Amino acid sequence: MEVDLEQTLVLIKPDGVQRGLIGEVIHRLENRGLRLVGANFQQIAKDFAELHYAVHKGKPFYDGLIDYITSGPVMAMVWEGPNAILAVRQTMGATKPTEAAPGSLRHDFALEVGRNLTHASDSSETARAEIDLWFRADDLVKWDRDIDHWVFEA
Repeated sequence: MEVDLEQTLVLIKPDGVQRGLIGEVIHRLENRGLRLVGANFQQIAKDFAELHYAVHKGKPFYDGLIDYITSGPVMAMVWEGPNAILAVRQTMGATKPTEAAPGSLRHDFALEVGRNLTHASDSSETARAEIDLWFRADDLVKWDRDIDHWVFEA
């Protein structure tokens, strides 16, 4: 089956980890039809957080964001599927939980932007750069599911 797949980075931030929502996030992404190809549970260091959030350096919320993302463990994952970036972002919901669509993770489990559970790549360029930052190529598993032909349109 030849399908055009894209990959995207998903982080379950410290608030999602502390609230026991790793399984919920994975469950929703799997139910959506996306395929998990990489995962790593880790406590990130400040210098690594600064690399990940370099685009926000100088913004008023930057220091708080760095302190927050390093305050507890993070679950980093790579998901793939057709239109994976858009599908993940829809599943997560708007960055501001009070603006997120009903049924999205942020609508259902978050109230404030500073505790919005997850990070998801916003474009194919960002996804590639973030995946390369968080994972080595041999960390990602290339595999096919038996159900893919029922989920991915050839």
